[in-house]
Amino acid sequence: MRAEDLSKTLDLTVLNPGTAAEDIETACERAVEFHFAALCSYPQFVGDIADRLRGSDVKACAAIGYPDGTGGAANVRAAEAAVSDGANEIDVVMNVNAMRSGEFTLARDELVRVVRAVRSRAANSARGDVIVKVIIESPLLDDKLTRLACKIVDDAGADFAVTSTGLEGRRATTEAVEVMRDALPEGVGVQAAGGVDTLEEVQAMISAGAARVGSERAVEVIQELLAAEEGAKK
Repeated sequence: MRAEDLSKTLDLTVLNPGTAAEDIETACERAVEFHFAALCSYPQFVGDIADRLRGSDVKACAAIGYPDGTGGAANVRAAEAAVSDGANEIDVVMNVNAMRSGEFTLARDELVRVVRAVRSRAANSARGDVIVKVIIESPLLDDKLTRLACKIVDDAGADFAVTSTGLEGRRATTEAVEVMRDALPEGVGVQAAGGVDTLEEVQAMISAGAARVGSERAVEVIQELLAAEEGAKK
């Protein structure tokens, strides 16, 4: 895959707890330079991100419900505000505690409210489509629960299921991507995220079925591929 094609499968994530405005400014510059699919960070930065990305082909993405998906009505309000602030995409963490304790209806209903709120706010503000991606935190789920989480994502009307946050060593795996791809209908994508740091890892996730990959090292991944392409020309 050429760098120009790979870049549009990559989300640059800026989700360190100490993220500052200067980090966002730099990340926006790099995201535009390399034409990533999206730049994802905390909701408080979305307005600035949207302003800096305006006119580019990079989407502004807000991460809602970090780190564990709890928050209920607060997540709905945060998602609505993010859309109003200019978010083109919403990454929301599923209520993983509810999933693990068997409260599946609660997890589903919370997601449904977020998705409906995003769709409604986008329509009312004539924003067009806003993509909703749901992080299911697959490292904390067995295959059966992963499949059930994917069904809930589909039932809620979301656009993507995402493997993991990457927090506390919760890394994406090709096995999880394969299970998720098999469990989801064709119209719902899989995104690998969490500890996907190298070109080799990104390519493995795509081969396993991921349509998007989120990485805090997306810049380094593209630079690695560009260097390989340049070397092949010599």
